Amino acid sequence: MRWFHSGGIFAALSETTGEVIIEGMKAAKAQGAIVSFDLNYRAKLWGLWGGAEKAQSIVKRIVENVDIIVGNEEDLQLGLGVPGPKVEAKSKLDPSTFFGMIGEVVKKFPQVKIVATTLREVHSTNRHSWGAVAWIDGKTFVSPTCELDILDRVGGGDGYASGFFYGLLTGEPEQEAVNLGWAHGALLTTTPGDTTMVTVDQVRAFAKGGSARIQR
Repeated sequence: MRWFHSGGIFAALSETTGEVIIEGMKAAKAQGAIVSFDLNYRAKLWGLWGGAEKAQSIVKRIVENVDIIVGNEEDLQLGLGVPGPKVEAKSKLDPSTFFGMIGEVVKKFPQVKIVATTLREVHSTNRHSWGAVAWIDGKTFVSPTCELDILDRVGGGDGYASGFFYGLLTGEPEQEAVNLGWAHGALLTTTPGDTTMVTVDQVRAFAKGGSARIQR
């Protein structure tokens, strides 16, 4: 086993799923695997049985076992109880508020090596500006930004995470890994559904400055 990944939606499904995640993470750690977690805070799901206080108590226990966190400013605040930014971002594509919260994250969870998220400015239902960022061992990395014609926005964040993880697993430099994740998430939103329909070659081409229009 090389990598174990889970997320906040599964954790919120019942009173036992969080415990299953923790058990799986500990088993993965024992095998030397990288462990990641997408905070993906969903208030309605947690509200069905636990509420915000219960959510934080479970998510914090999960993240104690994690090397890599995926989540935006709201996820960090609601899922982990990290204080919000003192200064409002100039735009949804401004990474400064996100990076400004990382110090508190690593103070609470010093074993965390990477925190990553997407940046999205919604202009209309089918027109978005898109970016991505990552904090990696004290260094910050920011993707290019692009304008997307959205077919289905669901899964863009997961597309970023999986593309980013792919880059890390294959030994790409950190900036290239971020760009691959950014490109994969962007391309995923131009196809129907929340599972990928694009190839590695298409992702690499877009990461290097190609078009978000899929060639078929």
